[in-house]
Amino acid sequence: MVTGLRGAVAALVGVIGGMVGRASLEAAAPQTASPNDAAQRLAARIDHILAKDWAARGILPTEPADDAEFHRRVYLDLIGRAPKASETRAFLSDPSPTKRTQLVERLLQMPGHAAYWAEVTRLQWLPQTANNFQLLGFGMQFERWLEAQYRANTPADEVVRRILTLKLAVNNQNPMFRFVQADPSEPEGANLVGFYQAHEGRPENLGAAVSRLFLGVKLECAQCHDHPFAPYTREQFWQFAAFFADLNPLPAVRPNFVGPMPPQAERNSLIIPNTEHKVIATFFDGSKPKWSPERTPREELAAWLVSPKNPYFAQNMANRLWAHFFGIGILDPVDEPGENNPPSHPELLDELGRAFAANGFDNRFLIRALTQTRAYQLSSQMTHPGQADPRRFAKMNLKALTPTQLFDSLVAATGFREPAYLRNQRYFGFVQPNNPRGQFLARFANTERATETNTTILQALLMMNGQFIGDQTDLSKSEILAAIVDMPGWTTPQRVTNLFLTALARRPTPEELEKFSSYVERGGAKGDRKQALADVFWVLLNSPEFLFNH
Repeated sequence: MVTGLRGAVAALVGVIGGMVGRASLEAAAPQTASPNDAAQRLAARIDHILAKDWAARGILPTEPADDAEFHRRVYLDLIGRAPKASETRAFLSDPSPTKRTQLVERLLQMPGHAAYWAEVTRLQWLPQTANNFQLLGFGMQFERWLEAQYRANTPADEVVRRILTLKLAVNNQNPMFRFVQADPSEPEGANLVGFYQAHEGRPENLGAAVSRLFLGVKLECAQCHDHPFAPYTREQFWQFAAFFADLNPLPAVRPNFVGPMPPQAERNSLIIPNTEHKVIATFFDGSKPKWSPERTPREELAAWLVSPKNPYFAQNMANRLWAHFFGIGILDPVDEPGENNPPSHPELLDELGRAFAANGFDNRFLIRALTQTRAYQLSSQMTHPGQADPRRFAKMNLKALTPTQLFDSLVAATGFREPAYLRNQRYFGFVQPNNPRGQFLARFANTERATETNTTILQALLMMNGQFIGDQTDLSKSEILAAIVDMPGWTTPQRVTNLFLTALARRPTPEELEKFSSYVERGGAKGDRKQALADVFWVLLNSPEFLFNH
């Protein structure tokens, strides 16, 4: 149970901005410069489309986010953790009118950006590696390869092309793992085979994953029969799966078979299960490849899939980026287009896809554009009823922190020195359950939409009563807390302000400063000012504001 002392001070958490929304403390910095003219033009176009939609619906967007709110938001979105107090102080004191775009540029160049986005992508593309012990090594290798691509800013079409055209060989040494990589074009140490191993090398699994992840189309709805509500037929599903027929999967009728399968006579055709009907690999838009002996079926698929002329790929990849920054896609769910799930802003989705393709599928270009938009720089505080619909983007949607974001933000706030062998485990979705990172990843793991996540009782107990938070708010164990408490010459308001900067990456409001300072001056429940400051730190780390990206 929460101690009496901390139970008393926890009552003060209600003054921390209500929930997360709060009045702006500082005016948003004007955006007068852009590191990329094309990104700035796209941002202006996005703003125009959204403003037109707001006007048509009678929606008044909320106020701009203040510098502190924007600063914490963009750190979480780009490198996966909240800023440290020193980073917040530097940003808030920077008088430059272009400091927001400059900040985005700095974060894009930080090693943490590539590492964080590689983890996010691996979890989206290979969710099977999150808790499957047999796939841990594959997930780690695939994530490290993705990290290298983000670090080099490899275009998205090239990343997907290299995955789809990877040269594979049957693994004769360990039949449990179907393939080994046999692609001399990939640098030594780069291993992409996990993408195929995670899908068991089966054409139907790979076809379903590729169409959903890279085209935003959930073809598997038609795998067993023509779906009454889906626009695609069973035959179209198996025609698409046939692009992966050359992988020679283990047949379902021989689940205990070990060893390599004999080569197929035809590399671009499949027999639909439980029928005698053979289908030839065909794109689901009805067009057919121009077959040649020089290119494999997967190479034909890759050429069509990542072509700038293919609107599915560009729009899907752009929509997924949008969902990352805004918590919900323009088309949402992101992989279920159709009459029953139209995009919220069709014109905007078209614009994003065209601009992404025209600018070489450059992820950083799109990130620069999205973070410069008025919509991204709005506050999360609702000031008009029309802002309640998250798909109108008239205020920033609250997004629950992912397990990794939460733990890494706690590390940034508390100065916890995580052992190197535990830091390396961030590459794994599965970690030892008895270390702090493992506990948080396991307890906070969920599959809910970021904008709809609710904190469970077990999660709340880990935050309030867990050993990690207890140690990091203990005067005898926390170096950062001890430094703030014992800093010579600081007044109580200065100490409280620095606790806010450390935990919430912002300064307290006048009301918060007065209430918390008064509590500390009274010595809290035990008449001990130092312990009262420790309890204030505990309250801030347990506040709803800390648990959300807003």
